[in-house]
Amino acid sequence: MVELQYRYTPELNQTVTVLPDGDIDLNLVGNMKVSGLTVGQARDLILQKAKTRLNDPELNLILREFQRPYVVVAGEVAKPGKIDLRETTTAMQAILLAGGFTENAHSGQVLLFRQINGDTAEVKILKLANIHKTAALEQDAQLESGDMLMVPRNKLENVSRYMKLLNIGAYINPLQLVP
Repeated sequence: MVELQYRYTPELNQTVTVLPDGDIDLNLVGNMKVSGLTVGQARDLILQKAKTRLNDPELNLILREFQRPYVVVAGEVAKPGKIDLRETTTAMQAILLAGGFTENAHSGQVLLFRQINGDTAEVKILKLANIHKTAALEQDAQLESGDMLMVPRNKLENVSRYMKLLNIGAYINPLQLVP
């Protein structure tokens, strides 16, 4: 959220939210993209556009709230949830920040979901099982804000859950198993 304060025309002051696509909608100049800009660069851009309607405008641009870039780690990790990206982070680092793989995790098929636009997402399969080998480091992807990692359950674990139920059935009613 950014606040615009015009020195000589306070009636044009407004507070706006930066939309997910990086745009803001301003009363005076309309829609403009500010993602990737510093506060100073955004201020200069707004002033440049405001000069078409105002004579020598002065603007104070204040950053009120911002959302840190983050990724979501879900599935078979010790602490699934949102992780703030404070620096360059890889998929394996994010999983370790989420407490690491659980014993049921299928680390050979971690899914990386990356949003391309509002309607489309790219899905990559990361094979992180042997990441300790230097040759496998290329499997560890660098994450971007908004990415989601899904660590699925190991296929053998799914089967073993049903096997346990079958074994319990043999103890509950052993006569049904005799031919």
